[in-house]
Amino acid sequence: VGNSIKLKAVLDIINKVADSDSTVLITGESGTGKELVAKAIHFHSSRCSHPFIPINCGAIPAELLESELFGHVKGAFTGAISQRIGRFELADGGTLFLDEIGDMSPHLQVKLLRVLQEKCFEPLGSTKTITTQVRVVAATNADLEKAVALGKFREDLYYRLNVIPLFVPPLRERQEDIPILFQHFTHQFNKGRTRKLTGISTDAMNFLLNYNWPGNIRELENLVERLS
Repeated sequence: VGNSIKLKAVLDIINKVADSDSTVLITGESGTGKELVAKAIHFHSSRCSHPFIPINCGAIPAELLESELFGHVKGAFTGAISQRIGRFELADGGTLFLDEIGDMSPHLQVKLLRVLQEKCFEPLGSTKTITTQVRVVAATNADLEKAVALGKFREDLYYRLNVIPLFVPPLRERQEDIPILFQHFTHQFNKGRTRKLTGISTDAMNFLLNYNWPGNIRELENLVERLS
């Protein structure tokens, strides 16, 4: 949502790369809408009839994330009382969105690199190799180049992910989009409500235009929800 030059540049890249199978690395501050960009890439591609499967690599402990990604067979570890299908298998033919990829453990980075290179993996506890035709879109608000220099992120994985880099600008660099976004969220939150937010004063809008927005679009959305 918006008409700024910087947003149009992002949309232009989305249109150009959507039908490619190349891996995309989306970077930008928290709250800028990186998952929305990933969804736009998927739903503008020929994969749109197949699943879009998101997973937050920073929200799941490393020992559980491996099972979430690759699945496991019954008895693979303590508590594995039944077979589980992983996200790579669920997303076959579609797009797997790996959010906060910078938080992935070194052990899983090695396994992810193999999937990206070989297009196959084994569920935990299984000797059966599963082939996958998944497009991977990753996102991070961290400086992965710095993480590589510090030895916290594999250099070979970074270059495998960063085939198509896509930077999502912060809201403070998209000032002309703020009134449009405000109207968009107002319309969204007014639906089904008796008391509706009908507008905003010039002084209030000027305040929003000059605010730094450390939480970016998510912060603006939360503000409009409170006002509504």
